[in-house]
Amino acid sequence: MKILVTGGCGFIGGNFVRYILNKYPDYKIINLDKLTYAGNPDNLKDIEGNSNYQFVKGDICDKELTEELIKKVEVVINFAAESHVDRSIISPDEFVNTNVLGVNNLLRISHKAGISKFIQISTDEVYGSIENGSFKETDMLSPSSPYSASKAGGDLIAYSYWVTFKLPVIITRSSNNFGPYQYPEKLIPLFITNLLEDKPVPLYGDGMNVRDWLYVIDNCSAIDAVLHKGKNGEIYNIGGGNEIPNIEITKKVLNGLGKPENLINYVEDRLGHDRRYSIDSSKVRKLGWVSEYTFESAITETIKWYKDNVWWWQKLKKALT
Repeated sequence: MKILVTGGCGFIGGNFVRYILNKYPDYKIINLDKLTYAGNPDNLKDIEGNSNYQFVKGDICDKELTEELIKKVEVVINFAAESHVDRSIISPDEFVNTNVLGVNNLLRISHKAGISKFIQISTDEVYGSIENGSFKETDMLSPSSPYSASKAGGDLIAYSYWVTFKLPVIITRSSNNFGPYQYPEKLIPLFITNLLEDKPVPLYGDGMNVRDWLYVIDNCSAIDAVLHKGKNGEIYNIGGGNEIPNIEITKKVLNGLGKPENLINYVEDRLGHDRRYSIDSSKVRKLGWVSEYTFESAITETIKWYKDNVWWWQKLKKALT
C-alpha cells in the first residue's frame, strides 16, 4: 500500500508513520509536512534511512505540490492541523487556513485522482463539553474554540465529499492523546518537562476539567484498524476510557517524578474552557480494536521517555520562552 501521510512530523502523525512502517514493512509512506513550530524532523530521525519512507517539506494548501504527491499514492491520511487551543484564541486565521481550506484542497485533489481511501484525523473537541454520558458519532457538533470549530469545519467538508462525490472518506475523532514526541506546550509533556527542571506547573482554573486520555500508540493502532477495516462514509470515535480531572493528572505526574505538590501553580482559567469531554468508542471496538495500554503503564512509559530524551525537548522549550 502507498500512503500519503500529511503532518507526519507532528506528534500523532510521526508516531503513526513509525507504527505503520514497523508493522507493514512492504508499505510505502510519503510524509508531507510544512514543518511549522510543532513539525519536527527529529520525531522521525530513526527512520530517515528507511527505503519505504520519503519526506517532502510542503503545505497541504499548495495545490501543485499536493496534486503531484497524491498521484503517487492510493491512500491519503490527513494528520496536518494547527492544534493548540490557546494559540487558536490568539491567532484563529492560521487554524481556518490549514484545518478548513487545507483539508478542502486535499479532498478536491484526492477526488480528482481517484484515491481509494481518505482518512480525516479529527478530535473529540468538535463535540464540545458534556456534563453526563458520552458523545456518539451521530451527535451534534458544538465546538467551543477556533481550533475545534476549524476541525469541525474540516470534518463537515470531508463528509460532504463522501455524500456528494462518493470519495471514500472516513473520519476519526480521538480523545486527548499523550506519549512520546508530544510538543511540550501540551499539558502532560509541559508538566513533565517543567518538573524535570524543578519549575512549577501552571494548572488552569480549579483543575477539575475532565479529559479522556488516550496513549498515542493506542490511537495509532485504532487508525490502523480503521484504515484496513473501516467502512467508507463512517465516523469513528477513539477514546482511551481514562476520564481524569486535570488536577489528578497533575498529581500523577508529580508522584511519578517524586516532586512535591507545592509546585502546582493555579492560573486564570482558559477562555471558553470545556468542562468535560467524553466519547463512546464502541463503534471502533466493533472493528476488533482494543487499547493495549492501561493509563498507569502509559504515563509511566511517557515520563520515562521524557527523562531519557532531554535532547529532544530541551531545545523546543527554549524556543517557547
